[in-house]
Amino acid sequence: MLRIGIVGGTGYTGAELLRLLAQHPQAELVAITSRKETGMPVAEMFSSLRGRVELAFSDPAAAPLAQCDVVFFATPHGVAMAQARELLAAGVRVIDLAADFRLRDTAEFERWYKLPHACPDVLAQAVYGLPEVNREAIRTARVIGLPGCYPTSVQLGWLPVLDPAAVAAAGGDIVERDSLIADCKSGVSGAGRKAEVAALFAEAADNFKAYSVAGHRHQPEIRQGLEAIAGKPVGVVFTPHLVPMVRGIFSTLYARLTPAGRALDLQALYERRFAAEPFVDVMPPGSMPETRSVRASNLARIAVHRAEGSDLLRVLVVEDNLVKGASGQAVQVMNLMFGLPETTGLTQLPVLP
Repeated sequence: MLRIGIVGGTGYTGAELLRLLAQHPQAELVAITSRKETGMPVAEMFSSLRGRVELAFSDPAAAPLAQCDVVFFATPHGVAMAQARELLAAGVRVIDLAADFRLRDTAEFERWYKLPHACPDVLAQAVYGLPEVNREAIRTARVIGLPGCYPTSVQLGWLPVLDPAAVAAAGGDIVERDSLIADCKSGVSGAGRKAEVAALFAEAADNFKAYSVAGHRHQPEIRQGLEAIAGKPVGVVFTPHLVPMVRGIFSTLYARLTPAGRALDLQALYERRFAAEPFVDVMPPGSMPETRSVRASNLARIAVHRAEGSDLLRVLVVEDNLVKGASGQAVQVMNLMFGLPETTGLTQLPVLP
């Protein structure tokens, strides 16, 4: 059994970790921390966990985190990097669901997150936790920087057309790499479980809006990830939107095909690339994925569209931002790190309606 600690268990991603790990056959929950809620039974805050999680929230300073095999950080940015070095010294592996170990450039991190990076030495050994790209590196990693929810959907959607092996087989670039467009929508839970005017029912319901158009902190992560996939510079415009639903991300991706790309069977290209991926479903031609088709599951569903005679590729990607976009992907990564079957504890079907 894996002894597991969770730092910051009162938010939505913490609650999702608890839901998934409570059903995981190789997981033993040892500690879940919260300074404010110390002593409160977890099931008192999250009634859905009654009878399944018997832990109470503990103070981070007193929690037996150093006795765990792995510690998840479901915390605001800056918390994991303040504690990671001590945990690593105790032989604990670290999976951070925030941004502390995502961006390789500390100056870029400080620009977007307004924090000095506390442990660039730990960042240097961290692995970016997108299994479909970094599976083998994840297996031996001690520190994981888990991808953000938007970047997960965008990178998966463009992975097949930027993959160097596919580009080489096509005889050149498949899409014009300098003009990629990501038009993305997220539910309100993406903002976290906190009091914020924009997330109030009267503000978010019956409304649809773009935000952070001038620059969003997932932009550098998306660019970094796509360039790591392609091995070449990539230009991408990313626009996030808030839609009046609780869960879900819907990313519509646009790319201009090159002559080499126009000659390809793009449906077949996507199906080949993801054929062995347990949590990516390439849908049949003409499909229209819906966010409810992945709700509460670790699945990403992808549909590939190209109008006849057009050189514009459109890729539709849906995922649950709290599962494949956060806590489910974190458990998927944990399974890889400890040599378990990758799907362990993650086979829940989507919830519909």
